[in-house]
Amino acid sequence: MNDVLPADAPVGARIRHYRDRRGMSRPVLGGLVGKTGEWVKAVENGRLQTPRLPMLLRIAQALELDDLATLTGDGHAVPVSLYAGPRHSALSAVQTALTEYRVSLKLEPVSVPHLAVRLRQAWLVRHSSPDHRTQLGTLLPDLIRDAQVAVRALRGDERREARRVLSGVYQLADFYVAYQPAPELVWMVADRALTEAQEADDPYMIAGGAWAMVQALREAGRWDEAVDLATDARDSLARYLDGAPDDWRGMVGALDAEVAYVHARRGRHGLAWAHWEKADQVARRLGADYRHTQSSFSQSVMSAHAVTLGVELRRTGEALRAANGFDPVAIPSLARRGRHLIEVARAHALEGDDNGVLTLLDRSQRVANETISYNGFARDMLLKLRKRPPTGRESEVRRLCDRVGLAA
Repeated sequence: MNDVLPADAPVGARIRHYRDRRGMSRPVLGGLVGKTGEWVKAVENGRLQTPRLPMLLRIAQALELDDLATLTGDGHAVPVSLYAGPRHSALSAVQTALTEYRVSLKLEPVSVPHLAVRLRQAWLVRHSSPDHRTQLGTLLPDLIRDAQVAVRALRGDERREARRVLSGVYQLADFYVAYQPAPELVWMVADRALTEAQEADDPYMIAGGAWAMVQALREAGRWDEAVDLATDARDSLARYLDGAPDDWRGMVGALDAEVAYVHARRGRHGLAWAHWEKADQVARRLGADYRHTQSSFSQSVMSAHAVTLGVELRRTGEALRAANGFDPVAIPSLARRGRHLIEVARAHALEGDDNGVLTLLDRSQRVANETISYNGFARDMLLKLRKRPPTGRESEVRRLCDRVGLAA
């Protein structure tokens, strides 16, 4: 292996160089970023165009590179953490709980009903805390371990109930590990959530596991797989809706909303809005007071989804009309409300309205400080504002960057 990398080396050659230095195979790197080994080979050989920023960030994280310029060849340092979000202080503890493979079992299993109560409380914390990631980082390690012990120690119907709870724990963990420099954990928890639900033979939990996996596939750009999985999970669950709890219908709507999002990412306007309308009809039938715990699916969140579709489709008029059509306070989950305000800021950014971007990002940070700190779109917008702040608002930009963790 040549240890000298030419200064003008293309991105593909740089990826190959640092992959070789880590002794990592193409299939392994591909798996960490949601692609195949053949895809990695094509990028390295220049047969595919240079990946876009989100994928370059995943590759840099997988190769444990601190500076994105290492891959791009740009002479200016671009810390990966500026875009990708920092490593949360509890990530190591959560990772250890997820990857602690004990052969011998010495602990008595915790009561499954008690585990279920702890899981419900953890979901409430996730939605009601501005520092939701820190709160989950405190709760998840013990919750993961206890649920895993219960599945291993129990038998029969009790084990099936424990698997339901463990699937739910992994679905919750998915929100914690997302947007952190550990992409392998995103795939791990999504896969485990779906596998445990399948082992429990629970249609609703299977759909919830699929919902988490669809998002992982979407973020990796695996559009067709994401749509196929969401559609299959939705149709499978729809067969059981007669007499089922409202949450089963809520999950059907949430899966259609995900399909709409994927189509918007692909620029397919008609399909995106067709699936949004199907999901919106479900939300309206469930009523104004309904909210699905895992997905936040509700009437207010469907309004928020309309903003996101407009942004992804580059229809800023549609996005801003949707944003003006409802009050974000109607979104009960602070984390989801914070994300919505970032999406509205993206619409203003497309319009070139830097003042609007700054105002909305400031609101987002005050609603849920740990949502904006780990959101790549928000960090990107803030970096641009820091370079060219709106007239008379330079100090506001600087203070907001400090609060988000983007201090110069």
